[in-house]
Amino acid sequence: MAKSKFYVVWAGRAPGIYTSWPECQKQIHGYTGAKYKSYESEAEAKKAYAAGAGASFNKGKTKEAAGQYSMDDIDYDSLSVDVGTRGNPGPVEYKGVDTRTGEIIFAKGPIAKGTNNLGEFLAIVHGLAYLKQMGSNKTIYSDSMNALKWVKQKAVSTTLPRDESTREIWDLVDRAERWLQTNTYTNKVLKWQTKSWGEIKADYGRK
Repeated sequence: MAKSKFYVVWAGRAPGIYTSWPECQKQIHGYTGAKYKSYESEAEAKKAYAAGAGASFNKGKTKEAAGQYSMDDIDYDSLSVDVGTRGNPGPVEYKGVDTRTGEIIFAKGPIAKGTNNLGEFLAIVHGLAYLKQMGSNKTIYSDSMNALKWVKQKAVSTTLPRDESTREIWDLVDRAERWLQTNTYTNKVLKWQTKSWGEIKADYGRK
């Protein structure tokens, strides 16, 4: 289940602290120069609101380092992927959803035994292959840095042994690596900024 977040609006139709994204969005959507940010606790939000926007937006850092991503930075016309595991290693499943609506576009699993990162890797490559088949250059979001790195390298790096219990996921991983090595794509594959945006739309809620 996604954690509750608190949204501070310093510049918007009605500055203040909001407990849901839809309420926050009402204050900033279409508002020129809107300044807002999400926080994990009410105490953090109150402190930030009192300190003013300047204290929360550190211009000396990148957006990622400073946690400055806003909801306006999300490309909603995209595909978001995530993995669900029960134990790590353990049974693995993954899905790809429409980032805007949450509609499930594809799903796979459960696969008998694998790891979270291998599932994320498979989900991204499945998404790339699906979008290429559809003739789409939509962005793909994943919240796994390791999987994103493996996709870029076109190869995984994992300690999961190859044995009878992991045969299924290794067969899929080998096939995914071959796809990456023999195909090109123009889609952006980006990190979902959980700290700023909350859980990815494809989240299984098993935290």
